Amino acid sequence: MDTGKDLMLRETVDTVRNILGDEIEGITVERAVLGLFFTGVKLSCGHGGLAFTPIKEIPEAVCCPSSAKAMPLSGKLSGRGAQAYLDDIFSGNVLKKALGIAVLNALSTYCREKMPGSIYDIFMGADAFDMADITPGSKTVVVGALVPMLKRLIREERDFKVLEMDPSTLKPRELEHYAPPSDAGKYVPEADTLVITGVTVLNDTLPDILKYARTGAEIIVTGPTASMLPDAFFKRGVTMMGGIVATKPDELLDVIAEGGSGYHFFGKSAERMVIRNKKQSI
Repeated sequence: MDTGKDLMLRETVDTVRNILGDEIEGITVERAVLGLFFTGVKLSCGHGGLAFTPIKEIPEAVCCPSSAKAMPLSGKLSGRGAQAYLDDIFSGNVLKKALGIAVLNALSTYCREKMPGSIYDIFMGADAFDMADITPGSKTVVVGALVPMLKRLIREERDFKVLEMDPSTLKPRELEHYAPPSDAGKYVPEADTLVITGVTVLNDTLPDILKYARTGAEIIVTGPTASMLPDAFFKRGVTMMGGIVATKPDELLDVIAEGGSGYHFFGKSAERMVIRNKKQSI
């Protein structure tokens, strides 16, 4: 299994560029927002996209002069070409990467509209947490404090571990199942179901997690950051991608600019989406 840090994103960018062809040259970012929880964009073609805002990964954010280095393009984001944002994914700057992934997600929505005969099925309005098939007696590993998934596992009394970098985000009943990320090599190979936060796409930890997964495991990558074309992920064993589609991009950006989260925009300006291989949907 290929575990190059950027390869899945590079392949996804190449797929988007191939599908859109010369048309991508004329697509610009009409509006960009770096919100407290989510980073979002609206493109000139009308499509919107989100990514997680990686605040904790910006040590420079402690003071204004230093944080200026983290986002040197502030005030100059609108009107910039989508191609430039895609290049920023690989710049080494985490905020520019978040914006680039938001653009990639918006372009992926546009690409899906152009691919009626795709090799995967799309379920609009579906939640990856609900679609996960977690049977009694099976083992589940959750990567990240994915609250809806953790609540379901506790409610159904399933056998699971949660790998989370910041255990302070977990409640007492969730902490009973906690393991540090460094134990991924111990627990991930035993998992029948692996549920992974889309933030791992942003912080480059997904490849290292996937290398431990066993063949035949259900592997779900979910969250607004994971709203891109799934081909490169399916190629590496992922079986389901859970993301969002921006149905009203301007309203969505207004909400995240005011510190909003999924509770504020789902069913209003954005809709959940699940993508699976057709052979896994039968």
